[in-house]
This record gives sequence, structure tokens and C-alpha cells, in this order.
Amino acid sequence: MSDPAKPAEKYTANLVDIHHRRVFPAEVTVERGRIASIREASSQDGGNCETFLLPGFVDAHVHVESSLLIPSEFGRAAVVHGTVATVSDPHEIANVLGIAGVEFMLASAAQTSLKICFGAPSCVPATPFETAGAVLNAAEVAQLLDDPRIGYLAEVMNFPAVIRGDADMLEKIRAAQKRGKPVDGHAPQLRGEACRDYFAAGVTTDHECVSYEEAAEKIGYGVKILIREGSAARNYAALAPLLRHHSASCMFCSDDLHPDIFVTGHINRLVRRAIADGYELFNVLRAACVQPVEHYRLPVGLLRVGEPADFIEVNNLSEFRVLRTWIDGKLVAEHGQTKLPSVVTAPVNHFLPIARRPDDFRVAATSNRLRVIGALDGELITRHLEAEPKLEHGYAVADPERDLLKIVVVNRYAAAPPAVAFIQGIGLKRGAIASSVAHDSHNLVAVGVDDVSLAAAINELIAVGGGLAVAEGTNVEILPLPVAGLMSAEPYEQVAAAYSHLDARAKELGSPLRAPFMTLSFMALLVIPELKLSDRGLFDCLRGEMTSLFIR
Repeated sequence: MSDPAKPAEKYTANLVDIHHRRVFPAEVTVERGRIASIREASSQDGGNCETFLLPGFVDAHVHVESSLLIPSEFGRAAVVHGTVATVSDPHEIANVLGIAGVEFMLASAAQTSLKICFGAPSCVPATPFETAGAVLNAAEVAQLLDDPRIGYLAEVMNFPAVIRGDADMLEKIRAAQKRGKPVDGHAPQLRGEACRDYFAAGVTTDHECVSYEEAAEKIGYGVKILIREGSAARNYAALAPLLRHHSASCMFCSDDLHPDIFVTGHINRLVRRAIADGYELFNVLRAACVQPVEHYRLPVGLLRVGEPADFIEVNNLSEFRVLRTWIDGKLVAEHGQTKLPSVVTAPVNHFLPIARRPDDFRVAATSNRLRVIGALDGELITRHLEAEPKLEHGYAVADPERDLLKIVVVNRYAAAPPAVAFIQGIGLKRGAIASSVAHDSHNLVAVGVDDVSLAAAINELIAVGGGLAVAEGTNVEILPLPVAGLMSAEPYEQVAAAYSHLDARAKELGSPLRAPFMTLSFMALLVIPELKLSDRGLFDCLRGEMTSLFIR
């Protein structure tokens, strides 16, 4: 909140006027948290005209939970990079705790200056083929949409339900439209008539495009395309040319960003990259600053008189090194240091503590052909592969020589046998990695070379109520995530350091992936093709049905 007794403050620098596509020396006056005046300055005015003032950056789609940080800590980190607002889908914690999880996120967000616009999760659970910790029906989604703190209907991942006219899903979309709130999309590789029908139902955005052609088709249906560059899914290279031909339809987002990357940069990194690639300055800045504010009707100022004083100072218009960040006129970051305090937060969780034995992961072979999940570095999609199993005493076992490893999903909400399958692309040569961050239902997911390591990693996470783990035999290192098994309440600097250590350990065990834990977290995400594993077994995402591990 702004201080009404605080005197007006004046800043003289080069002002980047995105709306009028010009840069000029200016004196900006801030009073009571708002821009009181902007006066074009002359050379006699003095001040610092070597730096530049511009509206703050906005992440148009991010799951705060994927940073492994609670919202108040996420805010402390984001403002350092010039981010003043985010559009955030809390469906990760909603899948664990339901409406209570969304309320936790809203309460934590109220403790940071960062302007976090949360959506009402539309797909809890994402599909009926997995076990989640909660269910949000159309009436409960409408209840959330009535809350003025909820700005939109979050990504409608179950696009087959929309296309076939599922009454519950369409009711959620109508509830958002009735309240004048946008509807976010999620339509990976959807093309043609089905694509047209999905967006005709009222969906307005998509952050899942992986090619220019796919994005251009969706823009033709009036869709806003979010150019995504996160820890696992990195689509900037394919989609950046949209900034040249369809810039008015573009926004930037990270979607999922682990803390080791987050501490080094955010949307500012994408802006710097786009400028270095030769894209026009104002097209880039409209995508980074303006279009998310306009589309989601965010209460964020765009450096215009009368609006909230949400702006940043950068060193130049090529490096975009953020020198200072203001939100509602308050200086929240300066020279790479956050000025926001950490907030003590009590964890909330939903976890059934049932330990597992190595024998729980044995797989009796029933044929000489396996279905195999093919993980891809930098992608959420997988391939549906086949392979001959390595057999020992009639059981299919991991074969690290062929990068054929076991993948396990353990139900964390109810007593049930684990689901076990095989995966290529993770690359471990020994040991196992495990996580309670497993989109979207967040059961435990693990990949390993041997059953002892798998059991050790999983049991350590069960003991602490969730987190990330690296095991080599019975030797286990962990990053506890006691908030819903998704987030830590510790300062972001500590979480980033702990995550970086585990990331390095996973790579020491042989994984060539840029973000092994991020990739692992998506191996149970059934709404992204082609083959995934839920707590109930293998799922053929293209057919929309469960499938067998062995091919007869």
C-alpha cells in the first residue's frame, strides 16, 4: 500500500513510451503510489538520462508452485528481474487441497507487493484417469470466479471434453464469460476442425504451441499466443517469429520455472533475447509489458499519468539489466537485491504416509515387447516407443545400457499399488530421482536404475511430506517441500541453492537433461501427448485411454 504522507518523488531518465512507440527524456512524478505527471525533459533538467524507465514485465502464465516457492517468496525473487505482475494458475495446489489450496495461495500472495492474478482452476483433476487430492466441480469453480481476487478461468486442459460438449466443462467456461473474465487455453498440437471448435467455445489463449504454423492457425481463430520459455518447455525459438508478423497477438510466459533458473532471470531474459535476435523493440515490449495487462485487465500501471506506479529502470535497451523496480510507487528491488521481506508461513499438506518396499516395483514380464515412454529434453510431450525388455528371473528390469529405466508413480492420497512402467530419455546410469511434484495430480513419481534406490528415494519423500530426492542405493539427499508437497516456505535463495545441488547430483548419476526434475514432473501429465504414466497405469494420450505395458 502507498503511504499518503509520503512526499512526491521525481525520476528523470529516458522514458520508453510503448503506446506511442517513442523514447524521450522525461521527468516522472510519483505521488501516493500513482503516476502524477510525466513531463518531457530538456538537457537542462539534469538527472540521470543515461538509464531508461519503462512499464514492468508481466509473466502471462506461470504456476507459482513450480518455482518450489510460496507466493510471498516468489514475489521476493520476481521483482529483482523487473517483474511487477504475473497471471498464475493455482491448479497444482488445487489438485492437492482443492479450494483450501487456492485460499492458501491467495493469502500468501497478499503478503507480497508483486501483483499476482490467480485464476480459478478449471480441471481438478485434469482427467478421470488419475487420482488427485480434490475435485472442483462447476459450482465450486463458479464460487471461485465470484471472488474479486480471481481474475480468469485457468487453463482448460481437458480440451477433448470441450470439443465433445461436456456439460460440466462448458458450464465452467460459461461461468467465466458471464462474469466477464477471460478463459485460458491449453491445446497442445490441436489443429484443424477440432482446434477451431475448441476456441469457438470461448477459450482465448494458448501457451502450448510448439511450431509457428500451429500458432499462426490459432491466431487466425482470434487466440492470443503465449511464447513460453520455462525450465522444461522451451518454445521461444519456434515461436519468436510471431513477434515480426503477429506481435499484437503475443505475450511472454514461463509456465513452469524451477528456482535455479528463476534466480538468474525471468521475463527480462526473454526480452533481452528477442532484442538480440533483431525483433522490433516496441513489438517485444508490448508482448512483455502491455498485452497481458490489457487481456487479463490487470490492475497494473503502464507508465501513464493516473495509473499505478508499476515501472522499472534498466541500464539500456539491449541488455535490459534491471536497476530498480517499483510497484505502486514502492521501491521493491534495487541493483539485484530484493527489498521485500520473507514471511513466516505454516505449511498445509495432504499426504498418506505409507512406506514402500523394493519388491513393490517388480514387473512380471508377459511378452517380449514393452511400451516405453520417450522423454524429450526441453519438451513436455513424449514419444510412444516400443522396446524389448531386459529380463531377470522372469521380471522386466531396468537396462541403463539402453537408457531403459523404470518409472514409478505412487498414489499419495490413498493406499494403492504403485504403477510401474519403463522410460527412455532420462539417462541415469545409477540410482534414482523422485519427486512429489508430478503434474497435475502430484502423486509421487520416480525414475531409477534399481528398485532399492527407487524405494529409498520414495520413502524419504513420504517421511517428510514431499519434496525432491536423489538416491544412490540407500543414500538419499532431499529438498523437502512441506507446503502441499509442492513448495518450500524457506527463503528463495536457500531453495535455489538446494535445488541446484540436487540438479547437479541427478546429472552426476548420468542424466543429460537440462532440467531432470522438471522433465520428471511432467511424465505423469496425461493431457500432454503421447504416452504418460498415472498412478493407475500407462495412458495413451492420443487415444485418451489407458493402455497395457506389455504388447501381446
